[in-house]
Amino acid sequence: MLNIWVVMPTCLPLVLRRCHTCASGTFRASGKFRVNAHHKLIDVWLLVLCTGCGETAKLTVLERVNVRSVRPDLLDRLHDNNLALTAELLQDPVVRRRNRIALDWDGAWRLDTGDSDHLDREAMDVSVRFAAPIPVRPVRLIAEGCGLPRAEVERLLADGQLVSAARLNGKLSGDFTFTLKRQEGRPGTVPPRTGLI
Repeated sequence: MLNIWVVMPTCLPLVLRRCHTCASGTFRASGKFRVNAHHKLIDVWLLVLCTGCGETAKLTVLERVNVRSVRPDLLDRLHDNNLALTAELLQDPVVRRRNRIALDWDGAWRLDTGDSDHLDREAMDVSVRFAAPIPVRPVRLIAEGCGLPRAEVERLLADGQLVSAARLNGKLSGDFTFTLKRQEGRPGTVPPRTGLI
């Protein structure tokens, strides 16, 4: 039986960017946009606030774009300071590259494993889905989802009891699957049935 785990954002991530006023390196998205129109051209910025001094900085979303090329529903969301749009734009790689920023997701996500009755099974197949492109270490996710110490998960990986087509000891921000096989005599495990792969 395939178990579905979901990595879900719980709030907006911090923006990693050096403040020009103080020594802080993080900003918090305000959820507000500044929209300026110059005749037929439009500029749009996402406003972020320094976590150290509160200074406002602008992240460029649109620059000198013809207003007719912007979808009316997008303009409405910008004028309404739509929070979901803020989240979408922070995750947009084009916006991040244009503004030379990175995101800090620490404390801004959670793992939903659904039912926890899978923890006592001898073998389990898990599909991990990402509701947002949040870079996390699969070893950390598996440890949290299975209630195991991270060192134990790393041992299972080294022993070939934890397998995946994805690289599990780096960081991932996209969907992956893994299989965990348990052996007799290990903490928190039960003996495997004959014939299990």
